[in-house]
Amino acid sequence: MVQASLRASVRGSTFVRLLARLSDAEPVPAGGSVADRLGLWLDWTQAIGLSSALEGKLPEASEAVSAFDDGEGGTARAALVEAIVTERERDMGAAPDFAAFRARYLRHQRAMQAVTGNLRGRLRDVLAAVSPEAARLAEVDAFMESVLSPREHRLLAGVPTLLGERFERLRGAAAPGDGTWLDLFRRDMQDVLLAELDMRFQPIEGLLAALRGITG
Repeated sequence: MVQASLRASVRGSTFVRLLARLSDAEPVPAGGSVADRLGLWLDWTQAIGLSSALEGKLPEASEAVSAFDDGEGGTARAALVEAIVTERERDMGAAPDFAAFRARYLRHQRAMQAVTGNLRGRLRDVLAAVSPEAARLAEVDAFMESVLSPREHRLLAGVPTLLGERFERLRGAAAPGDGTWLDLFRRDMQDVLLAELDMRFQPIEGLLAALRGITG
């Protein structure tokens, strides 16, 4: 399922290109407009909900909440990056067991999801208190997250499987006694983790840019 989705993805995404390389798939440009492609992810009831969020009555701005520290997202992201990079460095002498790599990848995914989910929700709360227009943006983002996140989570859950296949191919192609393949795999896994982190932060960067534009 993940490989089929990759072939239908937009060329140029670092995360997609990395996964395509690991799975020997060639990503191709997706046809149609953004609205057409989004329509493939939404059923008719969800489409109605999106239309209401976009075109309905402007919501009232909520009561004021604590301001969002502009550097908070960068600090949280830097901590996640450090955890990914330093773990690879500590891992250089570990035995070649993919089960350990899989558990590690899933742990990083859970950490990314927790951090980005918290930041995204707090940014929506701040936007909702700024103005009715900003509150609408927060409402649309909340709707999109609720609709698209389940499918996103299912697709991202398949990434360790692709890495497992890459692990076995590299090990099978290596000469006896040659351990360079394991270093290559560690590098591949780190690159994929960092690219997934970039992808998960995109909605946060969008909300933060909107907040800066409104309040700056």
